[in-house]
Amino acid sequence: MPPGAPASLPDPAGILPHRPPFLFVDRVTELVASRGAKGEWRPTGEEAFFAGHFPGRPTLPGVLMVEALAQLGGIAVLADERFAGKLPLFGGIDKARFRRQVLPGDLLELEVTLDQLGSAAGRGTGVARVGGRPACQASLLFVIVER
Repeated sequence: MPPGAPASLPDPAGILPHRPPFLFVDRVTELVASRGAKGEWRPTGEEAFFAGHFPGRPTLPGVLMVEALAQLGGIAVLADERFAGKLPLFGGIDKARFRRQVLPGDLLELEVTLDQLGSAAGRGTGVARVGGRPACQASLLFVIVER
């Protein structure tokens, strides 16, 4: 699929190499190859990290919200046929802000826009929302390597 073309909506596990317990995108709702994507993740409360973060008041760790955004960005990159067989990896996280607590059962609405994309690296921005209200925002830097 050429860059910027709307893509059919893939199963996240069909495009990402991630697998449970480290796959944090349940569903892709919009996708434009090399441009961006929207998706969803609903942590159930059964995930092991909730037991320790925090006992009596389970809260989704902010770093996992950022990882969910990065995974969605990876889907937007890998939807472009130029990156078949490649693997986008974190190169950096800038301007991360956590705006509200996310609880088990909350639907995390993910949105990533790829601002720059070259053959070996790129940059994007992401927002995770609950009920339309921002929970996490970050700028993401990534490198693209062989899988």
